[in-house]
Amino acid sequence: MTRRHLLAAATAGGAALASAIGARAQPVLQSAAPTRPARLRRGDLVTLVSPASVTYDQDTLLIAVESVEALGLRVRVGEHVMSRYGYLAGADRDRAADINAAFADDEVRGVIALKGGWGAARALPYIDFDAIAAQPKVMLGYSDITTLLNALLARSNLVGFHGPNGSSPWTEFTTREMQRIVFDGETPLMRNPQVRQDTLAVRENRTYPIVPGRARGRLVGGNLTLLSALAGTPYFPDTTGAIVFLEETNEYIYRCDRMLTQLALAGVFEKAAGVILGGFTDCDVSPGGYGRFSLHDVFEQHLVPTAKPAFSGAMIGHISQKRTIPLGVQAEIDAEAGTIELLEPAVI
Repeated sequence: MTRRHLLAAATAGGAALASAIGARAQPVLQSAAPTRPARLRRGDLVTLVSPASVTYDQDTLLIAVESVEALGLRVRVGEHVMSRYGYLAGADRDRAADINAAFADDEVRGVIALKGGWGAARALPYIDFDAIAAQPKVMLGYSDITTLLNALLARSNLVGFHGPNGSSPWTEFTTREMQRIVFDGETPLMRNPQVRQDTLAVRENRTYPIVPGRARGRLVGGNLTLLSALAGTPYFPDTTGAIVFLEETNEYIYRCDRMLTQLALAGVFEKAAGVILGGFTDCDVSPGGYGRFSLHDVFEQHLVPTAKPAFSGAMIGHISQKRTIPLGVQAEIDAEAGTIELLEPAVI
């Protein structure tokens, strides 16, 4: 192919993507009663999909299949799960096609992301949100899957589940917490376990009130990087009166500050009823040396002026012991106690 043909092909591809975005971009849905999917039960069929980064190691897929089967579920692997398109798990249309196919299949009861990374946003223009709204199912994942979960809430009005990916370490805590929400439909009061071990004070899983108080609202959020990148698009859910939860990993403090600033400038915190900050794993350093802000400083600078209840330290995100948080479900937080209580089941 000549240089001219290569440039023409690239231009055509860009035009196709722009056309798809324009065709599918619709106003964000606003509803006080999002659609709850049917709960998962042992023996149900679920599909593993790869909405984001490529998987190079076959063992990653095999371990994910074995983990999900250990939950008592049957597993089908999406057609393009092991595809490669640069650093993505297949072309944008192909990754979206696996998601569309899983939701369209009457036999499939749930969809689980194999992993995160990057790329789910690129697939959004090719996802059939109307068809998904007509056949609601459990969608589970985290990290880059934040993009997909929030888009499903905004465009299909569907409750999604910010929890382990298929390839996550399914610890006893992580497994139990997911099953309580997705299988059993419980409405738990979530409080971090306080284990003192061989120390005079509790050192692990501590929560810190940033703005004391209680707040109620539907849960919206996920990974800070992806949520801030989604702001201003048709796939960003309405945060008016919401409880916004955020988590992050491996970012300098100034970058967290930049992304929190983006959300603040977009009015997210001012509109919200309250804020939960989960794990900010390996985000405790920043270039600049003496005089730099701590992560807690940055949290306070953005959240204290809003006077909305907020706390940090929730067991959400890139941590081995993670909770599953349902987007769209009504919850109440107590910032001083560091608790999250679901006020309604996330499944039917």
